[in-house]
Amino acid sequence: MNLKERAKKLKADVPAVFLVLKDKRTPVFVKVMAAVTVAYALSPIDLIPDFIPVLGYLDDVILLPSMIALVIKLIPDNVWSECREKSENMWADGKPKRWYYAIPVVFVWAVIILVILKAVFF
Repeated sequence: MNLKERAKKLKADVPAVFLVLKDKRTPVFVKVMAAVTVAYALSPIDLIPDFIPVLGYLDDVILLPSMIALVIKLIPDNVWSECREKSENMWADGKPKRWYYAIPVVFVWAVIILVILKAVFF
């Protein structure tokens, strides 16, 4: 499997990991790990900032796929296969209409901007 195919698979796995959060058959510890993984995947804040040459992109290339692989191994097989199948059809009718999933990301950015403004002007 080449890099392009892996990236495409990863793109499909993040929504499936998100769907695992909603499934009642998923153990609590796995839900916590899945929540951290999805939050990290969607977060505008990286562990290593992207502007650092080479190292900045390592977290996107190594850390995120590793987190997804770990979560997938912890998810019961039947739950994973169902969530993976649902995630493939999730975008069939266009983007999901649930805009409120963006609220945590907007909140994080608002806090960052407020902290910067406070540090600069006060």
